Amino acid sequence: MSGHNKWSTIKHKKGAKDAKRGKIFSKLAKVIAVAVREGGEDEMYNAKLRIAIEKAKAASMPNDNIKRAIQKGAGVSEGEDYMEIFYEGYGPDGVAMIVECLTDNKNRTAANIRHLFSKHGGNLGENGCVGWMFDKKGYFTIEKSKTTEDKLMELVLDAGAEDIKSDDENVFEVVCEQDVFEDVKKVLDDNGIECESASVTMVPQNYVKLDESGAKKMLRLMDALEDDDDVNEVYANFDIDEKIMESMEN
Repeated sequence: MSGHNKWSTIKHKKGAKDAKRGKIFSKLAKVIAVAVREGGEDEMYNAKLRIAIEKAKAASMPNDNIKRAIQKGAGVSEGEDYMEIFYEGYGPDGVAMIVECLTDNKNRTAANIRHLFSKHGGNLGENGCVGWMFDKKGYFTIEKSKTTEDKLMELVLDAGAEDIKSDDENVFEVVCEQDVFEDVKKVLDDNGIECESASVTMVPQNYVKLDESGAKKMLRLMDALEDDDDVNEVYANFDIDEKIMESMEN
């Protein structure tokens, strides 16, 4: 499987064992609140909010939690004032990494992220040190059981998608420019094709192939970062061979 989808697939496999649902909901609530503060409460005119709510529903976040997060963002209820900060650096074996955070305390977050990079064999760098290796894109994964490659290709290419990958045995990957994300999502919804994931994300231009030792170190760092309350997303350009993944799971 190619690099970008690797971590989301690993997390999906771990999902049944993951007891951190409360922490996940807390992070999603912050994303919703920030989206409301930046673009208002109306999903029709606020694409960032619309995507955040869809992501929350996909994670089975209760509607009451979503409503409270919207109210918090709109200032109806009191809450922390979160800021969005990005950190860049290198993980084990030179893997390029971008860490997206939502925090109410920049100093605390910077210290925590630097500590985690150092503890797990990485190095936190200056802003811009790896950002040029990623492109902001719309990104979808669709289970192969939901549609055929020919039908998917016809629909999404007409809607403006730029690439479809079928390397993975379970899912199709669709990539598009961020400004046509909504068009691609709409055509999938209108044709009843359910997405496993749909987001505007940072897609690497190239990938670093990891051996088993590097893979173990990299996944420990990814886990540690995503376990931090202030971390919203982690983007990285690593790739792990399926055989290595299977050996690590057994």
